[in-house]
Amino acid sequence: MKGIIGKKIGMTQTFSEKGEVQPVTLVQAGPCVITQIKTQSNDGYNAIQIGYETVKKANKPTSGHLQRTGNYKYLREIRVEELDELQVGQLLNVQMFSVGEIIRVTANSKGRGFAGGMKRHGFHGGPKTHGQSDRWRAPGSVGAGSTPGRVFKGKRMAGHYGNETITTRGLEVVSVDLENNIISIKGAVPGARDTLVMVAGEGNIPVYVEEVIEDIAEETAEEAEPTNEAEE
Repeated sequence: MKGIIGKKIGMTQTFSEKGEVQPVTLVQAGPCVITQIKTQSNDGYNAIQIGYETVKKANKPTSGHLQRTGNYKYLREIRVEELDELQVGQLLNVQMFSVGEIIRVTANSKGRGFAGGMKRHGFHGGPKTHGQSDRWRAPGSVGAGSTPGRVFKGKRMAGHYGNETITTRGLEVVSVDLENNIISIKGAVPGARDTLVMVAGEGNIPVYVEEVIEDIAEETAEEAEPTNEAEE
């Protein structure tokens, strides 16, 4: 799987090749930096950890973990199949996605507070006539009487609505702006403006980026240099 962290900018509309209006969501995706690589031998599975949005200060555990790449506000882990040419400090951007590709987006949905059954679950409400006076938006019966004498777990009722991690699948990439790191996605994406989103797609991360943080590149080169010690 491949993926990148970003923030939702908002929605707009574009025109397809047939002249049809299509709603799109703009996402400021990346650039992200690979902060850690997990391998099958050490961790039991192959994955990379990516960081997004640099910060000046972080607590000691985080600073120690990210001492090679610098501190990042958001960290996410992505499972991958191949790790051959990936390395810590590598930069990732929207170039990994192509127009027409089907992706999925994960984000926190808008929080709507305490909501009733009609808004939260789509209940149609009670009858509007025949003598009823105040049951238009009531939930109705929540169970039987003395048997079982309780409300079953999972019964759909009024309660907190929204602010949940939602994944929307089957979204299509409409355009990719490499210069500004903006990806246009057909349809709606969970969350409000500036919500942190995770854009993911099928396949491995393409090894097209050769940019690596300079300090890390120097360290890697020094580790790779053979020592020319004279044999006794």
